[in-house]
Amino acid sequence: MKKLLIFIASIFSANASSQTEFDLDKVLKMERRDMIVTEIDSYLNKKCEFGEKIDRLNESQIVLLIVENLEREINNGGFNQFYFNSSGNYANETIDALTKIGANKTAEIVKKANSEFENGTVPKDRAERQNKLELIEEKAEENWNKCDSEFYEYNDDLTELLIAFILKNKSDFEK
Repeated sequence: MKKLLIFIASIFSANASSQTEFDLDKVLKMERRDMIVTEIDSYLNKKCEFGEKIDRLNESQIVLLIVENLEREINNGGFNQFYFNSSGNYANETIDALTKIGANKTAEIVKKANSEFENGTVPKDRAERQNKLELIEEKAEENWNKCDSEFYEYNDDLTELLIAFILKNKSDFEK
């Protein structure tokens, strides 16, 4: 919930300063580590129109966007909400994105949650996915609740892993 509120506040902040160019170095100097990720996430969401034009992002930027979408959705409403919303369009890619930043424990949680879908493959199409959700959510609820609880343990520090990923791929985020 805290991340969601920070994200909303950063959108207002980003809109207020939309006349200025994104300055990665300035963002990386922010005192609060979670705000570094939130500011970059807000910038990327604006750049790709909240995922509608994800092709505007490079691979590293997509990784950050996917991981942050997962975190925001799980913290706000769990895996059921993640799959229901547009963030679920990238549920299959989320495992790879988490692995790329070194969040292997979280990747395993997502893999377990995705396993409720046929062959562990989550439909990319939102309408199709929502139809499947109606069919499986009662059976999947127990597993997803366990996955939610495991996620909330934060065995992987997603903020620190994302910051390390950003620094390692800094040139990808300056674009």
